[in-house]
Amino acid sequence: MSGEQRGRSVGQLDLGLRFILELCALAAFGYWGWSLTGEWWRYLLMLGVPAAGATVWGVFAVPGDPSRSGNAPIPVSGVVRLVLELGFFGLAGWALSTVGVLASGLVLGAVVVAHYGRSMDRLRWLLNQPG
Repeated sequence: MSGEQRGRSVGQLDLGLRFILELCALAAFGYWGWSLTGEWWRYLLMLGVPAAGATVWGVFAVPGDPSRSGNAPIPVSGVVRLVLELGFFGLAGWALSTVGVLASGLVLGAVVVAHYGRSMDRLRWLLNQPG
């Protein structure tokens, strides 16, 4: 396998891991919403909190981001996008810890840190994107 093929396959693995992390974060938001109350509106929170998170995740983007479609409904700088991503995953870990599953929150956080550690090229790219 050539270096270019290996780099492309690692990129695809990182994208797959990132997608799984996004789904885990949305599930954490849903679980948090469900756990807030025993009332009927827990169903709204279970669906609404992840929907709000997914909306923010999908709408604020860096134009031309190769890890996304390249579309940016609301263009933001790379620094803003990075803060948004870290906040998204950080809130998911916090949400898990507040409903009594601290270990799951810590595992999610550790995998997110490992993912960003493997994605240094993307981090450098993000930090160099103007607003």
